Amino acid sequence: MAGERVTLEVTEREKPGTRESRRLRREGLIPGVLYGRSAPRAIAVPERELRKALSGAGGLHAILDVVVEGQKTAHPSILKEFQRDKVRGTVVHVDLQEVRLDRPIQASVAVQLIGGDDAPGVREGGVLSLVTREVSVEALPLEVPEHLKLDVSGMAIGDTLRVADLKAVEGATFLDDPETVLATLTVPTRVVEPEVEAEEGVEGEAAEGEEEAAAEGAEPGAEGSGEETSEE
Repeated sequence: MAGERVTLEVTEREKPGTRESRRLRREGLIPGVLYGRSAPRAIAVPERELRKALSGAGGLHAILDVVVEGQKTAHPSILKEFQRDKVRGTVVHVDLQEVRLDRPIQASVAVQLIGGDDAPGVREGGVLSLVTREVSVEALPLEVPEHLKLDVSGMAIGDTLRVADLKAVEGATFLDDPETVLATLTVPTRVVEPEVEAEEGVEGEAAEGEEEAAAEGAEPGAEGSGEETSEE
């Protein structure tokens, strides 16, 4: 939701370094940097409060009124970048960017497909794919949309939707090439399983076994086949 603002209280970090960052994380704090009009500030953000702020209506595009401990002035900021632990998936570092609310900014906004179950091509068994997951937009900080909805309910097999097919968002300008492909609906790929050919060795063994069985069946008949025996 455009216009979402959340107050976020942070503390300044006095000791940089990996060891200090680990200590902060054990205490439930995320090390980070606040970039503003002056020199960058090393800060520590409560992990629970940051998660709560970014999971609200504004999502990752919420305006964060950052208040440094011991100060009264709020610094309107946006989430610039964050890093996750590769194994646990938890946020280990965050960068915040102070912004002016009266000047437009550029942001990457996620594309959300709607109406997929109603698309004729999907009902016929086609595969709906989201090709481009984010679109760059320019807007005032309070007017950056949380996500962009792309209606795919009318797509048939073979159809393609592009940036030009996005519904206009008031106050926001799309920066990507209008011909950038966002979604496709294609024929499902058929997996053809190769025919399994019998191994030559197995066939040879089977044939040999049949010959031996035939020979064994013929021996009794040979003994009583009418050969004359002389009696003394």
